Amino acid sequence: MYVGIDVGTSTVKAAAFDDSGRELAVAARLVGLSMHGGFVEQDMDEVYGAVVAVLDELTAEVDEPFELAGLTGQGDGVWLVDADGRPVRAAASWMDGRAHELLDQWLADGTFETVFRRTGSAMFPGCPGPLLAWLAAHEPAALDAAATALYCKDMVFQRLTGARATTDVSDASMPFLDPRTRSYDNGVVELLGLTRRRRLLAPVADPVATAETRGEGLPAGTRIANGPYDLPACALGAGVTEPGDGLLIVGTCLASLVATTELDLSGEPAGLYISLDRPGHWLRAMPAMVGTAALDWVLTTTGVRHEEVDALLAATPAGANGVRVLPYFAPSGERAPFVEPRLRAELTGVSLESTPADLIRATCEGIGYAARHCLEAAGLTGSLAVCGGGTRSPAWMRLLADVLGRPLRVVEGEVGARGAVLAAAERYGVPLDAGAWTRPTEIVEPDAGRAAFYAKGFEDHLARLTAARHRSR
Repeated sequence: MYVGIDVGTSTVKAAAFDDSGRELAVAARLVGLSMHGGFVEQDMDEVYGAVVAVLDELTAEVDEPFELAGLTGQGDGVWLVDADGRPVRAAASWMDGRAHELLDQWLADGTFETVFRRTGSAMFPGCPGPLLAWLAAHEPAALDAAATALYCKDMVFQRLTGARATTDVSDASMPFLDPRTRSYDNGVVELLGLTRRRRLLAPVADPVATAETRGEGLPAGTRIANGPYDLPACALGAGVTEPGDGLLIVGTCLASLVATTELDLSGEPAGLYISLDRPGHWLRAMPAMVGTAALDWVLTTTGVRHEEVDALLAATPAGANGVRVLPYFAPSGERAPFVEPRLRAELTGVSLESTPADLIRATCEGIGYAARHCLEAAGLTGSLAVCGGGTRSPAWMRLLADVLGRPLRVVEGEVGARGAVLAAAERYGVPLDAGAWTRPTEIVEPDAGRAAFYAKGFEDHLARLTAARHRSR
């Protein structure tokens, strides 16, 4: 019996699996996000308490002991902790936008591009570089009090095990890690004005750290591995390991990932290269800021319930009767496949005749276009898997297949938790059948006619996006 823990942005989950990868039980808890004036923060004690609560629930439901546990969670942001892993201040989320003016400056003076050419990381306001620099300028006392600037899963791992604070190459990939040496690039640290704060960067455990739990949530002595973070964990859980194959995660964040063995630091700086446990292997990642969160906003605004979405998508034709949505709703702008901190969402073609169904379909189409843009930029050439909360809507999956113009390998369930277990098994030398663990739930084929329609719609999307990017500046 195995347990995977996935500490998400809005939901913390734990899932139990048997030897064949069958999902036996899932426990989940919502956690809060505080949003004000571009600041997006989370209470670390609330997040850790949710982890313990879901593990308590799961262990009460499952009779057998767990052979090992795998831990994953949201990436980026800054989680400042003391030597015991306790919070020094609220965690600054990856969605945080407070450092956008600093990023604007780095975009203008060439710092942004220089960092990308050295590390393959296109910084955005909610990544550790800008956030740490902002805190150094505005909250130096918090940095003085902190022992380490961790990532979400690292904080949880330290508190579950008492092990010293470390991170892994996947989380460390943005923005300080040199993907060739798999160690921090001190030149980048200096370039961002953070030399004095270098001590805060967690040591990189390569491969991921392992330890035994202390007894909170899981029985004392349970073996656990820390990482990778949620994007590469989902790639593992979806079976995306061969170069050219891709994964689209339709969750709070819309993440496009393509496996690769080649580093290409030319072209427009965007996304990042996520280093994996296997040296010489990366994920070319284009994690757009907003995925299902965009649809959630439209549903809330229109008063439509989630369970109504499929019927409404079926009630409106492709093209949503002329309604168009550029789905860039994040308060920190967009980070992939380009960086525009001031870009905002746009709705066009709306009239008194437009219906909630039109708005919902246009939003789903807009998210699909954004995904296609990211996947093309990431270099997708092979098969495409899809996972995340969006897979619960069959109509949206059919729409996505049409917009992307390719078959989708739909992998349902707790894919990140599944990948965390596979990573832990590899670390501990436990043989698991990865093919069985990552078998798709179904394959959704595109409709040829609608795919041709959306190919033209994608060109229109790119043209409107270009104009919106100019306006945002």
